[in-house]
Amino acid sequence: MLTTLRNAFKVKDVRKKLLYTFMMLVVIRFGSNLPIPGVNTTFFKNLFAKQSGDAFGFFNAITGGSFENMSVLALSITPYITSSIIIQLLTIAIPALEELQQDGEDGRKKIVEYTRYLTIALALLQSSAMAIGFGKQDLLLHYTIKSVVVTIFTMTAGSAFLMWIGERITENGVGNGISIVLLLNILSSLPNDFKNLYERFLKDQTVARMVVAAVIILAFIIIMVIFTIILQDAERRIPVQYSSKTQGRRSVGGTSSHIPLKVNTAGVIPVIFASSIFSTPIVIGQFLQINNGSIVGEILTYMNSSMWFKPEAPKYSIGLIVYIILIVLFAYFYTSITFNPLEVANNMKKSGGFVPGIRPGKPTSDYFSKILSHIIIIGATGLIIVCIIPIIISGLFNISRLSFTGTSLIIIVGVVLETIKAIESQMLVRNYRGFLLD
Repeated sequence: MLTTLRNAFKVKDVRKKLLYTFMMLVVIRFGSNLPIPGVNTTFFKNLFAKQSGDAFGFFNAITGGSFENMSVLALSITPYITSSIIIQLLTIAIPALEELQQDGEDGRKKIVEYTRYLTIALALLQSSAMAIGFGKQDLLLHYTIKSVVVTIFTMTAGSAFLMWIGERITENGVGNGISIVLLLNILSSLPNDFKNLYERFLKDQTVARMVVAAVIILAFIIIMVIFTIILQDAERRIPVQYSSKTQGRRSVGGTSSHIPLKVNTAGVIPVIFASSIFSTPIVIGQFLQINNGSIVGEILTYMNSSMWFKPEAPKYSIGLIVYIILIVLFAYFYTSITFNPLEVANNMKKSGGFVPGIRPGKPTSDYFSKILSHIIIIGATGLIIVCIIPIIISGLFNISRLSFTGTSLIIIVGVVLETIKAIESQMLVRNYRGFLLD
């Protein structure tokens, strides 16, 4: 990675794109520290300190702490991420959107436009819920119509601004802008995470214990990163042979290739879906101030991941079983709507391709489905391992969830690998241009 960056800075065009991306990220960090006018910026800090709930933990991590500090970028790009997932799902369900997706560049621009509109709508909905739901609970210094409106439009404008920056980075910088913004937000919490680790395991310890604890922590982080990289890059390559055809006096085709099926086909989406299903009722419970001693409050406690693996309350870990089942189900569901074995098999048949030993058409589709059923469970198991280990450590050792583990780690690794590949591809294109010009 460092070698790639060093070589990239030697190329003038790529260096300009890297510097442009860096300056945009500086602007984001500046905005993350600008408070919303008329808002109590310590409200959520105090709320998190009083409660053991972790409903907002992941949300706060992907906003880079802006949500906890209630800055103008408090919503960050979460409305855009949600709207992108919704549009992607609707593309499968609505034929008109599916046609747009297959309509080339014009169709893609139209879908992006719909995603923007939905992003603004979701940002308005989320900011309204925050301003009205928590406004009466001292989030707003003065709960008036004016302060509510100012808060709603400020948070919505901040989310729209980040969406615009992400698109500019994609156009003028390197990599996917939205992904890079998300990566920056997660990495910005690293100093606080290391501070928590130090205070929990290293502070007031002897030198020998500090060294042992530091080595164990470092080894654990390295192992988790390596495992996540393997999970993200692992793929099953299905060999494909293309039959030769005679065109005039020449014989074309007859080449061999492969279809790569990623082990973690669904990416981090199943975890986000499962986490949303568990956290949304808890958030609603916070709005309604449901008492923990009630039946509903007890159910919400079972759904609270911060209560899992607590030695003093082992019964609440039952909620983890449902969480794992949801991850597996969503992995199958999301893969089924994003990869159509029958369509792939038919396209191969039209182009004269076939899997050696498998007849073209329906048998090939059935073969793909069988391979996918095995791959999905392996990928889902990997996701569960990455997400559950931090929860176990958090519960047993009573430490706050770290932002660079679990779901966040999958995002970090995925974005870093994607960005490095984007930089390498731009450098490769430049080399080809230089060769052609020579």
